[in-house]
Amino acid sequence: MAPDPSLVARIDAVLPQTQCTQCGYDGCRPYASAIAAGAAEINQCPPGGERGVERLAAVTGRAPIALNPVHGVPKPLALAIIDEAACIGCTLCITACPVDAIVGAAKRMHDVVADLCTGCELCIAPCPVDCISMVPAPFAWDDARAVVARERHDARAARLVRVAAERRREATAPAAPAIDRKQRLIDAAIGRARERAATRVPR
Repeated sequence: MAPDPSLVARIDAVLPQTQCTQCGYDGCRPYASAIAAGAAEINQCPPGGERGVERLAAVTGRAPIALNPVHGVPKPLALAIIDEAACIGCTLCITACPVDAIVGAAKRMHDVVADLCTGCELCIAPCPVDCISMVPAPFAWDDARAVVARERHDARAARLVRVAAERRREATAPAAPAIDRKQRLIDAAIGRARERAATRVPR
């Protein structure tokens, strides 16, 4: 049976939205769904800490329990930074960031937008040149930042769905025969030549 959507939403609302996956699920919303379905405990979120367990207990009606160290331990918020000199512009960190907090383009140096970074560390492992490190954050994580992170995570997820759908359509669309494409190019070139001839001023 699917979990109650309203309960999932209430649980998700008290999760930190760092989207770090330490809980064993692919983001805070899937973890919330698992809790609501009774498939996960309320002590699997290190970023939420003991306070997070208490908040989840209040929402779910379960008794508070100690954090499970299997999923990690609470630690001060840290932000990712990229060594500009070492970055090769591979975009793997951009792809890994769950909240689109890394900007850049292929073969160009990337940068982390500090105010948007959740400290999830998911960008570190994919980097082939180990140019990403974590530094202490100059601010504390709070509910306002969690709201922004949730919105950005949801927007990214929606974008990925659209991109995947577009790629499927492109893959299944019948390809025009090469001879037809060649003929269209020839016809277009002839048309342009005729237009130029028609507008040419006689000498």
